[in-house]
This record gives sequence, C-alpha cells and structure tokens, in this order.
Amino acid sequence: MDAPHWFQRALDTPSEPGDVVVEGTNIHFETWGEAGKPGVVLVHGSNAHLEWWRFVAPYLADNFRVAALDSSGNGDSGWRPRYSGRLLADEVWAVCQAADLGSKPFVVGHSFGGFVALETGHRHGDALGGIIFLDFTVGPPETYLEWGMRAVRDDVKAGRKPRVYPDRETIASRFRLIPEQPNVYPGVLRHMVSRGIRQVEGGWIWKFDPTLFDYLEMGADQRDKFLGLPCPAAVVLGENSTDEAALYGDYTAGLKGRDVPVFRIPGAYHHLMFDEPLAVTAAITATLLSWLRAR
Repeated sequence: MDAPHWFQRALDTPSEPGDVVVEGTNIHFETWGEAGKPGVVLVHGSNAHLEWWRFVAPYLADNFRVAALDSSGNGDSGWRPRYSGRLLADEVWAVCQAADLGSKPFVVGHSFGGFVALETGHRHGDALGGIIFLDFTVGPPETYLEWGMRAVRDDVKAGRKPRVYPDRETIASRFRLIPEQPNVYPGVLRHMVSRGIRQVEGGWIWKFDPTLFDYLEMGADQRDKFLGLPCPAAVVLGENSTDEAALYGDYTAGLKGRDVPVFRIPGAYHHLMFDEPLAVTAAITATLLSWLRAR
C-alpha cells in the first residue's frame, strides 16, 4: 500500500512539547500553530496517546493554535493512584492555559476522550468556545451500563502491574485497534506503536495504566450533563463505526432542549482520524469557524 499524501507531510510538520503539573501529576502535551490564533485542544480515547491526533493536528494548525495532550495514565503523562472525571477535565483545562490557547478555546474529544470533553464542558464550559464529540454519543440513563469502576463491577485485582513483553517485536505484534477496522495505512499503526510503548527492566510495556478504569466512574448522568452544557456542541461520527460510544447518534440528535448538529463522515470507522484524517480536519475546521463567526 502506497503512503497517502497526508502521511509524511504530517510527520514532517514539527510540534512543540510542553508539560504542566495537575494535582501532583505531570501532564504532557504537544502544540502546533501560532499563539494568537483561536485555540483548540484535542483529547484522545482510552489506552491511547496524543499521537492519535498526529495526522489531524498539523492541518488544523492552518487556522488554529492546536494542543493535544496525553491524559494522565496514558502516553508520556504520569499515572495516578485513582482517576476521576474531575481530574481528567482539570487536566484539559490546565493544558488550555499552559499551551496558550487564548480565551474561549475549543475542545475535541474522541471516543473515551468524548467523556473527558463532556466532563470538561460540565466543569469549565462557561470558559469554552464549544465542544466537538468525535465518535462519542450520550444514551438514555435508564439503559446505561457503567463502563468504569472495574475493580468493583468486575472484581478485577486493583493495583496490578503492566505486563512486560520480552522484546519490541513481541509487544508490537500485540497491537490492535479496538474495535478493529480495515484500510488503515500500516505506517500509521507503526507510528502509534512506536509512541505507545516504553522499555523497562526486563522488556517492554505499553504506556497506558492498566488500572485507569478500576475506580473511575463515568456515570449515568452523561445525558443530563450534555443537555446542560453552557457552550455549543456538535457530534461527528464515523459512518461505519461499531464502537459502543457511537451507538446513540440518533438519540443524541433528537434530544429536546439542545440544538446539536450530528453528522457522519462517509466510509469512516471508529478511529476516523486514521482512515479519513483530512475529512475529520475539514469537519472540525468548518464547525469551529462557524462558531467563531456566530460569536
């Protein structure tokens, strides 16, 4: 498979690293674009890292000052004894300030990052310009099944250590997108692996904290928080996504009391920044520019 034209250009576009400490834990981020442009922060999903945005962020930087963060427990950020929606939201807001995103920055959250974006809007929404939920929806509270609290719900062993793989080749061979999807350029997957593993004594580990969801409660009140957001919101879905986070697109679009555009990118799957990064860039850019003009 030949490399898509956007691949090397994105890798060749430099980003600037940064760090900010939030309640005792270091949070790493990268920035693109000039300070002074409208700001947008990108939030990755579960067991991921900021490089999920590597093939979108450089193209957004034509119009925006862009930051992407490693949420705590992921990537090059620190780990916590326990995680919460409040802490994850405060990390996003701290990066908005540390990355010089200006007043009324925008938030874009993918998958579980949509939950983090929702918590950010719930706690800091008056200071935001708007939120785009990327392959994340909210469902009816009466059908909600808790995805977190695994140490309680599934009786998994709390405080467990990450598995150590003997060599780089072995750990790389275990990488899978969840859910799996076709038509992703192999170079994208290799890049995600290279930025998602760390060498330790005795071998290699994934950078994500396996205990992140042990005591994190996502909650049945997500719909109500969504309806109560004090800033604009939009939902962008992959047409072919089968992820649980994207199942309630029609329900979200039909919520009374909230005028929310919900639209799908044709042919895209759950990790739509991998198979259709330029379409994702265009969707984000058009939405944010429309909100800017409406201010």
